[in-house]
Amino acid sequence: MSQELSAEYIQQVLQGISVPPQPQIMVDLQMEQVMPYPDLRAIAKLISQDPGLSGGLLKLVNSPFFGLANRIASIQQAVNLLGCNTVINLINAQSIRGELTDEAIVTLNRFWDTTQDVAMTCLTLAKRIGYRSPDEVYTLGLFHNCGIPLMLKRFPNYMAVLEEAYAGATDECRVVDTENRLYNTNHAVVGYYTAKSWNLPLHLCEAIASHHNARAIFSEDTSRDAQLKTLLAILKMAEHICANHRILGNQRDDLEWQSIQQLVLEYVGLSEYDFENLKESIRDLGAS
Repeated sequence: MSQELSAEYIQQVLQGISVPPQPQIMVDLQMEQVMPYPDLRAIAKLISQDPGLSGGLLKLVNSPFFGLANRIASIQQAVNLLGCNTVINLINAQSIRGELTDEAIVTLNRFWDTTQDVAMTCLTLAKRIGYRSPDEVYTLGLFHNCGIPLMLKRFPNYMAVLEEAYAGATDECRVVDTENRLYNTNHAVVGYYTAKSWNLPLHLCEAIASHHNARAIFSEDTSRDAQLKTLLAILKMAEHICANHRILGNQRDDLEWQSIQQLVLEYVGLSEYDFENLKESIRDLGAS
């Protein structure tokens, strides 16, 4: 049964780190909520396309108010638990916090363009390889780069640095190494703390923190952290299929994928030929 929360409580929970919601999603949600009978399923679908809104939703449902034994990572499950009025209160609270300049919206379009594609591709890959919690992998795909808009808030030239980072990715130099050198932090670390503030399950937070450290993790010849490796394998395949290196990094070649491809595919038991066929079938389905 859903429990209705007050707007005041929601504002209190949302204090802290906030990723701005996508303006068009906010417009669509506002249109839905003014209908005589708002469709909660349609609202959930819209929220699940936006990292900022989804993060606020999961932070709320995993707050002490509900006292859940296990943290929820599924957007649909969270919406069902919160109910229509609380979800609408959340949307209104986020709309107040999420005002952006036109320049910021244009810059962040590159981030928003990738999040839903990667999340949907993660979901498809998880089902194809038989991962037991595909909704959880969708959440990872949606949130894995949530540190990017926060880095952009702090450092106006951040997208240029991110392009430099993707251009310099090698076996010895990770994408985050360039950010660390220039800023003494990086979007994976910021994303980790953001995910923790949203009360995401710890193993998803760890995957977000590690998603540009895949080579070192997969090079370890041990069964330790099997769950982390599986999550990262799905995520890195999805990033490559969705061409994050072009959209975010403005690079023709996916240098990071080239450095980890063999390790990732060996871990999930796919040949390069199998993966190419899988990639094409996912693109044909429109998942990316």
